[in-house]
Amino acid sequence: MTDNERLTAAFERFDAVNAEDPNHDIVNGVEHPRELLYAQRMTRELDRFAPDASTALKLAARSQHIQRWASPRASYPMDRTGYLRWRTDLKKRHAELAGVILAEVGYDEATVARVQSLLRKESLTTDPEMKTLEDVICLVFLQHYFADFAAKHDDEKVIDIVQKTWKKMSDAGHEAALKLDLPPDALALVVRALGG
Repeated sequence: MTDNERLTAAFERFDAVNAEDPNHDIVNGVEHPRELLYAQRMTRELDRFAPDASTALKLAARSQHIQRWASPRASYPMDRTGYLRWRTDLKKRHAELAGVILAEVGYDEATVARVQSLLRKESLTTDPEMKTLEDVICLVFLQHYFADFAAKHDDEKVIDIVQKTWKKMSDAGHEAALKLDLPPDALALVVRALGG
């Protein structure tokens, strides 16, 4: 199996899992399994933002939320501690499931371990690939999910989230984010969050 064939096989396996998501989003009148749509958006954004990304980074981006619906936020206490535990457990779960699939399609232990490290968000401040993955996560959020999020929450909470998101991003991520075509209301909140 060639490297491209193996990458395609992994993507197909990830997509098959995410196609089972019972939650759906409608885009341009077409219904999509939520996490499948998210995974495809992550891949497209990574290809645009970092066209020379490593195989491990491509795999991590595609499996970032694999089978996320199986561990709903509501199954944890609805406080900050519960939220943080949920996020930690999700990272472990995504890394484990991705690792099983990657081994099954023939990736070596080093590649599997690297993808799992990225999915667990290890070395966020020192690992350039982790920083790139975080940029892509933030860009996908801003481009595809931010406007709906902003409409559901008060401005102060939204501004706080934008400020936290901005801190996670690199200078290149900031530059890309400022070029996004956001709805006017969402853009106004971003500008306020950034002190403009």
